[in-house]
Amino acid sequence: MSASSNPLRNLPAVDTLLNHPVLTAAQREHRRALLTDAARETLAAIRADVLAGGAAVPPLDAIAEKTVARLRRMVSPTLHPVINATGVVIHTNLGRSLLSARAQKAMVEVAQAYNNLEFDVPTGKRGSRYHHAEALLCRLTGAEAAVVVNNNAAALVLSLSALAGEKEVLINRSQLIEIGGRFRIPDIMAQSGAMLVEVGTTNRTYIDDFENNLHTVNTGLIMQVHRSNFALIGFTTEPTLAELVDLGERYGVPVMYDLGSGTLLDTAQFGLAHEPTMQESVAAGAAIVTASGDKLLGGPQAGIILGRADLIARIKKHPLTRAFRVDKMTLAALQATLLAYLEGTAVDEIPTWQMIALDRRTLNRRAQKWRRTLAGAGIPAEVVDAQSAVGGGSLPGQTLPTRAVRIAVPDAAQMAARLRSADVPVITRLEDGAIWLDPRTVLPAQDSALVATMIESFR
Repeated sequence: MSASSNPLRNLPAVDTLLNHPVLTAAQREHRRALLTDAARETLAAIRADVLAGGAAVPPLDAIAEKTVARLRRMVSPTLHPVINATGVVIHTNLGRSLLSARAQKAMVEVAQAYNNLEFDVPTGKRGSRYHHAEALLCRLTGAEAAVVVNNNAAALVLSLSALAGEKEVLINRSQLIEIGGRFRIPDIMAQSGAMLVEVGTTNRTYIDDFENNLHTVNTGLIMQVHRSNFALIGFTTEPTLAELVDLGERYGVPVMYDLGSGTLLDTAQFGLAHEPTMQESVAAGAAIVTASGDKLLGGPQAGIILGRADLIARIKKHPLTRAFRVDKMTLAALQATLLAYLEGTAVDEIPTWQMIALDRRTLNRRAQKWRRTLAGAGIPAEVVDAQSAVGGGSLPGQTLPTRAVRIAVPDAAQMAARLRSADVPVITRLEDGAIWLDPRTVLPAQDSALVATMIESFR
């Protein structure tokens, strides 16, 4: 290929690019090595684009600007806030539950100073990190003991490994669920070393099915999994937790109940279906109860294990406990969250419950305010009835009435993409060829940024 026909002939050398005034100025704020990486990556991207027939080599000034833009992306955090206007309260992809102001403060305090994570101040001896949440969990649920790990999947693996490794675990066939991200109960059991024994049929299982498969020598646990992310309806039947507990007590086999979402409040008070609570499950006699900390509890990501003191002691001694243990900031946030429940202020303090409890009048007032501002900027918006979702694999099929702003646009998908590319991305709901904004999940402090981003994106 001759020099004149080479499509890359105008591509500058790295040193030439680094000597451009724009990059020379950037060297005042960034290390030259970082600038060099940005320059090389920019040139490589342009080279690939040109060779693919996408475009000609841009002018040197444009390449310099592209390099600076790439540099800014390199030094910017990839994890950053967004505005959740979808109406999904516990949005798995957007970080699930927001932490209360008390929990945020607690995390900052333990992060910026030494603390007594594993130090018993009165005696001056080594303490246990699990103490910081255990006493509160026991007081709130009635459990004899508790331990906290990094998520509910870890809680399942650890509990099964410690209590039923190389033993049989009986479980209703209809409860062999996928909990999200393609993590499935049978796979979790296999990793724990427990041997899965499916009981009954997909739609109908009886207590006799469990009893007929129960071998006291080989059976480590009877397991029940709450279907928190889907519903089984129609011609169905299955044993209650109380029936399984009674069977387990007769044969000396503990019952483990995986609640999934887990809650300490009765969801029925918010117009939703009743979700089994942690304290109800303990009171019903489940020897082990597992639940998440970052769903309906409204705290940080964590896996909560409650139950009999002898069984929790075995779990604490298992080698996987250290692999799954939580850090100081998680414990600080969880303790602060639990204190709100202890003091009876959870609905007032915890954002998850604040959002769920919002009334239609408040939601309508905010939506109308957004609409008026948008209309003043020439954006055709209307306030309509809509439904919010709890989300996070909780309360399947249950919705909360809301008032949302609906904006009809020629290409809703394209507009949604523009909103996601804003400095503070706005994540919306797309429905009926329109953009929907639900105030239930937008923090009041974000109202101005939301409206400003909408106006800017429509220009």
